Amino acid sequence: MKKTIIMTLVVGMMTMFGANAQKAMDKFMVQVDGLGCPFCAYGLEKKFKEFKGIKNVKIDIETGDFSFNYPAEKALTMEAVEKQVEKAGYTPVTSKIERANGKVEESKGVKLSDNSEGTIAKKVFVAGNCGMCEARISKAAKSVNGVSEISWNKDTKMMEVSFDAGVTDLSKIEMAIAKAGHDTKNHKAQKETYDGLPACCHYERITK
Repeated sequence: MKKTIIMTLVVGMMTMFGANAQKAMDKFMVQVDGLGCPFCAYGLEKKFKEFKGIKNVKIDIETGDFSFNYPAEKALTMEAVEKQVEKAGYTPVTSKIERANGKVEESKGVKLSDNSEGTIAKKVFVAGNCGMCEARISKAAKSVNGVSEISWNKDTKMMEVSFDAGVTDLSKIEMAIAKAGHDTKNHKAQKETYDGLPACCHYERITK
């Protein structure tokens, strides 16, 4: 009888510790740019399923809010999360982690240039189809030093970009976008890069 009671206590304690371990989850919240359709959300979630143990994935297409829980013991970093968002074809704008131990970590994403000296705005045609295209075009343009703002309309295919004319020019921005797989008015993407885009991003190519 005494042994039975001891065994019951041991099993109870193990169950309790196991339950506590399961509760030790970090919460991740990311503002994602470029989620324009349910397919986009599916692609993002599928990419994050590569993180074994991920739980409670929530994606709001309208706001771009993306959140999930992940085991605290794996110590997933903000850098790894933001890189995974980029691998899915989107741009992380802001990120926040609420650790199981109460610690909070925040990231403001890519800081745009505030040097307005010589800043001009230009519009140019950029081929694309969907929210994933928008995120990719935006990321490529922002990678060019001197670019401060970028917007692309998937209906009109027109991109409006603001940049410091003393640092870069429209041609360099178009070249960066073409390198990412999107034809522009003056620069075409390489065929192999275009072919490597997701099926939903296979826009009608520009012919010259």
